[in-house]
Amino acid sequence: MLKGIPPVLSPELLKVLAEMGHGDTLVIGDANFAAASMARDSILVRCDGVKATDLLDAILTLFPLDTFVEDPVLIMDKDARHAELECPVWDEFKAIVARHDERGADCCAMIPRGKFYTMAKAAYAVVATTETAFYACLILQKGAI
Repeated sequence: MLKGIPPVLSPELLKVLAEMGHGDTLVIGDANFAAASMARDSILVRCDGVKATDLLDAILTLFPLDTFVEDPVLIMDKDARHAELECPVWDEFKAIVARHDERGADCCAMIPRGKFYTMAKAAYAVVATTETAFYACLILQKGAI
């Protein structure tokens, strides 16, 4: 056990976070996200039993967001066919980011699902959660301290 480390951060995930460098990206995927497929050329970390919101909050206690880009947090947007679907998890994501970054929710942006998948395939690592909220996937870009 270590003091100050959120318990949802496994040793495997802590190692990945520490290995990442400035500009590297980390995907947090929900339970429906094709995490294993997206991580074929990167690292897959399973966080079963963990919600994406809890994981995001824990990661951001240790992980600086990139200040060299306007939007270091990218949230997967809905397909047009799901236009009426409510996604309250997005507001939770933005509130969590605002607690950890002085730019607040302004450093979050929505990106189309297709573009999200393209970017996810190039990420340093993909984290699979068991989050059941729809469209609860995001990409974080690591900054420097």
